[in-house]
Amino acid sequence: MHQIEPYYSWLKFYDSSTDELSPFHGKEYNYELYTDTIYGYYIDPAWDAIGSETLYIKILYADYDNGYAVIEMIGEWNDALHNDIMHFKRNIIEHMILQGLHKFILIGENILNFHGSDDCYYEEWFEELEDGWIVAVNFREFVTDEWKNFNVDYYINFGGQFDHMNWRTQKPGDFCERIESAVTKRLGL
Repeated sequence: MHQIEPYYSWLKFYDSSTDELSPFHGKEYNYELYTDTIYGYYIDPAWDAIGSETLYIKILYADYDNGYAVIEMIGEWNDALHNDIMHFKRNIIEHMILQGLHKFILIGENILNFHGSDDCYYEEWFEELEDGWIVAVNFREFVTDEWKNFNVDYYINFGGQFDHMNWRTQKPGDFCERIESAVTKRLGL
């Protein structure tokens, strides 16, 4: 786990620690000291804590003019034991919505498991996104299968072309526009 780093090639476009509107503004990273763990396994110090024991994130990009946020995730998304969606929604998403972000792209290649509970926080998040949406990119099939069991698919777009996207080869603005185009077609907007 400690060798899995958040994607760093977009740092030239965006750094959440230098963004005055970011929930992580001013955070200083010590890349020599590994302190955070998921189930006893150390994770790279570049990941950001959201208040959960099992789920960490990295805001890879925020575009306030167009309302986009790209968030990479790592760990186990556990709503049953740790209410991770509550921590994510209250500690990160609500802050970002107040800053005008309303189009969320979640990168889930490093989400290793999902344990669901109810869908209240997902519904609340979705309802707060006037003219916005939530898209999940590259989540594992067994994770999205569990999402369907807990009705998360009512609120988050995933599947199809969102399952196998090569997003790292694109500039963040281009990637966001590509996602928006796909969502627009999918929703018939």
